[in-house]
Amino acid sequence: MKKTLIAAAVMAASGVAFAASNVTLYGILDTGIGVSKVKHQDTTVQMTTGMDSGSRWGIKGVEDLGNGYSVGFVAEQGFNSDDGNVANGSYGTTSGFTREMQLNVKGAFGTLAAGRFGTLASGAGSYNILQGWAFGTSYGDQGSWTRFGKAWARTNNTLVYVTPAFGGFTVSAMYSNGLSADTDKWSKNRHYYGLGLKYAGGPLNGSLIFEAVDGRGTAEEGKEGTLTNKYFANLGLGPVYDADQVKVEDKKDMTLDKQKTAYGITAGGSYDFGAAKLFAIYQYAWQKEMYNQHAFGLSVGVPVAGGEAKLGARYLIGKFDGEAKRNAKDFGLDDKYRAFNIDAGYTYPLSKRTKVYGFAGWSDGAKAYNNVEKGAWNGWTVAAGLVHSF
Repeated sequence: MKKTLIAAAVMAASGVAFAASNVTLYGILDTGIGVSKVKHQDTTVQMTTGMDSGSRWGIKGVEDLGNGYSVGFVAEQGFNSDDGNVANGSYGTTSGFTREMQLNVKGAFGTLAAGRFGTLASGAGSYNILQGWAFGTSYGDQGSWTRFGKAWARTNNTLVYVTPAFGGFTVSAMYSNGLSADTDKWSKNRHYYGLGLKYAGGPLNGSLIFEAVDGRGTAEEGKEGTLTNKYFANLGLGPVYDADQVKVEDKKDMTLDKQKTAYGITAGGSYDFGAAKLFAIYQYAWQKEMYNQHAFGLSVGVPVAGGEAKLGARYLIGKFDGEAKRNAKDFGLDDKYRAFNIDAGYTYPLSKRTKVYGFAGWSDGAKAYNNVEKGAWNGWTVAAGLVHSF
């Protein structure tokens, strides 16, 4: 009741009429300390934000229309608890409700929603169905599944339909009419397509997700040095030109061709044995003229001393395809890449709304990823923090 009254006061102060049957103000603050090292870079000690749970605040509400139907909304803003800046921006949305902005209708037919939210395998938002990794999308470069495998975060201009549950199964279909904007004609907007099957049945949970993002609108003209580094960044590699070389190469113009459609199939699940919960996940992702790769993960969660201990390991194996393979060889790079990662963590609840956590993760890359200065492939992190929900 208190949070509902606060939400009403916030909306009244902003000049918004308040006439909903159920409106709630909610949020999470996660602040900690992290020590990390990326290959060839200095060790850093930083105040962290959102390592375990992304810091956020939001307003959500629902109106009962009767006969089993309702209309609801979610407006959720991400922020950094260490400096107050906006967080979770992607695809051009860098202010406002960056985490989620949706309007939905629910009934016997299922759920239909529109707006901005996480994709099916993003690990984020109301309609994410990703299963199979004990650390989810937490703990940054070393811990998050979506920084190890391929993912498409949160998208704008998005529709989703979720069926009613049948025998523990639900089916989700998602489409974005423009990842960042849909103001151009359809053939120039970049689109997301997702189809997923989720199962929740007692100790067993699982999901199977197919996703595709077309390459419409990705052709780009610019300076050769800058665009070349951007091209290799899209392959998960570091810059091939340093700052001085970029200045030289940028004297020439260059055109990046339109990308091919990128695909991903992700299957994951967990089984709760009581004494331990076992997780397994696999993803195959490919994009013609760019890459094809396999990512595997095994992890476990175990109740320990009133909290939960987690341990996990992942392995990535991939190779560049077509034009990307030829370009990598032109710069003396291996056309194959590998990465290995191991994580350990512990969370302990101080109350129903507050918990502490500790985490340690280490990653190592090989072949083309051997010297990439990116924590997901080469680096380590040790962190601890406090999470409070309201």
